[in-house]
Amino acid sequence: VQLQASGGGLVQAGGSLRLSCLYVGRTVSSYVMGWFRQAPGKEREFVAAMGWSGGSTSYADSVKGRFSISRDSAKNTVYLQMNSLKPEDTAVYYCAADRAVVPTTSSARYDYWGQGTQVTVSS
Repeated sequence: VQLQASGGGLVQAGGSLRLSCLYVGRTVSSYVMGWFRQAPGKEREFVAAMGWSGGSTSYADSVKGRFSISRDSAKNTVYLQMNSLKPEDTAVYYCAADRAVVPTTSSARYDYWGQGTQVTVSS
């Protein structure tokens, strides 16, 4: 299984970005997919996750109402749409896959990780 995150960049506060995570591996389409982030000097934290069917999602309180996770199974891609970005959203964002049915917020549960993409929000 391989995951490749992309779409990060520099954006002003209030702006939007859409991150993409391309996954390779025939069984990944049935995995839970999640996004995490890690800011300098801080621990990695949960952002959002989605079950394989797309019917079950989970978000961190800090991003609820601003971020949205989705997946396009035909393209083997998971997206994280980020709106109303704030400087505190600045971090390296990672996508991850968990061989589970229900989304979890614990990074320890995820089995596969992408390489991360930098998101910087200027004030």
